[in-house]
Amino acid sequence: MSTVTLGSPGDYLIVEDMENNDVNQRYFHHYNFPPFSVGDAKAIRGTGRREIGHGRLAEKALEPMLPSKEVFPYTIRVVSDCLGSGGSTSMGSVCGSTLSLMDAGVPLKKPVAGIAMGLITDHEEDGTITRHMVLNDLMATEDFMGDMDFKVAGTKEGVTAIQLDTKLKGLTMDIIHETITRACEGYKEIMDFMLQTLPAPRATVGKYAPKIHVMKINPLKIKEVIGKGGDVINNIIEVSGGVKIDLEDDGMCFITHQDQSSIDKAVEMITEIVTDLEVGQTFDAKITRVEEYGIFVALPKKKMGLCHVSQLGQKYTPPLSNHFKIGDMMKVTISGIDNDGKVSVKKTA
Repeated sequence: MSTVTLGSPGDYLIVEDMENNDVNQRYFHHYNFPPFSVGDAKAIRGTGRREIGHGRLAEKALEPMLPSKEVFPYTIRVVSDCLGSGGSTSMGSVCGSTLSLMDAGVPLKKPVAGIAMGLITDHEEDGTITRHMVLNDLMATEDFMGDMDFKVAGTKEGVTAIQLDTKLKGLTMDIIHETITRACEGYKEIMDFMLQTLPAPRATVGKYAPKIHVMKINPLKIKEVIGKGGDVINNIIEVSGGVKIDLEDDGMCFITHQDQSSIDKAVEMITEIVTDLEVGQTFDAKITRVEEYGIFVALPKKKMGLCHVSQLGQKYTPPLSNHFKIGDMMKVTISGIDNDGKVSVKKTA
């Protein structure tokens, strides 16, 4: 039984590679093999080396077929629970992962299936193989009695993952070639049955999956979105109803929430922060100060604009306080920005 959970881009798994570097993993597969799957009544212990290895094999089989982060920004977790076992559950989890990912709306490039191949041989004491038979879709008894467990997974176009265990001193290239050729034929037949159930990924993710909006901002504006001590981004999160915002160094911004209106509010606030003021832009601005020489209005990005009395029109004669009050809204157009960043505006009819 394979299940899929979709999370925000920031839910990635941090793993350490062989060179002690942290790697952000956005797709990961967990494989569980409880004792009851083979009729044992033992207690369920922690994850063992075998389960970790099988999970990683199935993970590697699917990785090349996953969409890019730009196309599908979700973090993806697949869990395969073996409910019963009479053969290769690792290759069964590859097939289950493919169907569950497609059912969850993950746009896989191509479906993946897998099969385990076995081998029975007659051989000399020095390891020379005198006679052999390759077995398709290895069963538990054949695995125990046989000389090889060769797992092969891939698409109809090619192989994406293999794993070979053998009890022999070595295998000939002819046997390896025969095994891979028959394995590809075998998993393609399995795939045909899989695609009868679900021929293509679903068009959309499930209703319980979070919605994600992707936007690109100028990397130099990231610090403005975050603010001092995170005050700006925390305000965006609070005002927009608890969205999750993930910012990357290249300016990619991912906004995640169950409610689309909350995402839209966060997008609006971020867009306002990262958009530079330009001459010709028009705003509905709030009056903050009224002086004899003009009116000050509040503009986006915490900027103030001065509308000089000459830009108000002839009908507004002094004192201006007779015509304008602090807190009133006025439509203005930016008419100039000097070298110091001071903004001049004119009243728009």
